[in-house]
Amino acid sequence: MQNNKILIAYYSWHGNTRKIAELIRQASGGSLFEIEPVQCYTTDYNALLAQAKNEINTGFRPELKAMPEPDSYSVIFLGSPIWCNTMAPPLFSFIHRFDLKGKTVVPFYTHGGGGAGVFEKELLKMCPDSTVARSFGTYNSGGKETVKQIRVWLGAMGLQARL
Repeated sequence: MQNNKILIAYYSWHGNTRKIAELIRQASGGSLFEIEPVQCYTTDYNALLAQAKNEINTGFRPELKAMPEPDSYSVIFLGSPIWCNTMAPPLFSFIHRFDLKGKTVVPFYTHGGGGAGVFEKELLKMCPDSTVARSFGTYNSGGKETVKQIRVWLGAMGLQARL
């Protein structure tokens, strides 16, 4: 996997997933791409929770501000906070719009205590023509062991960590 062009695409509401994406970029040398919905989410946690539940239950896919060129990359890291037991709707939108066929997909997530939920299962269903690697997850933005954990995770996939 070392010689492939790497994209780290992520959605981050509170900054936790952004922090992990930046650590992955430092370790892998990939390019960062922040997934941004046209309509920003509220900063009020309780209102966000109600909106997220509604969007996930109805299959809502928010419009995104921009998309990277899929042909430029062969390894795609996909990151999201876990909302209501799955990925945030902006990542659903990204996956629906970005051609992942034939690419290696590497999922990562942050959570507030509930773990991955059905994130990995959903991703596997949405990427039938991709090679999906083992995911990395951490509570909030991780702790003092996070850099080491990312290094081990990348090493297990054949990526030399620069951290």
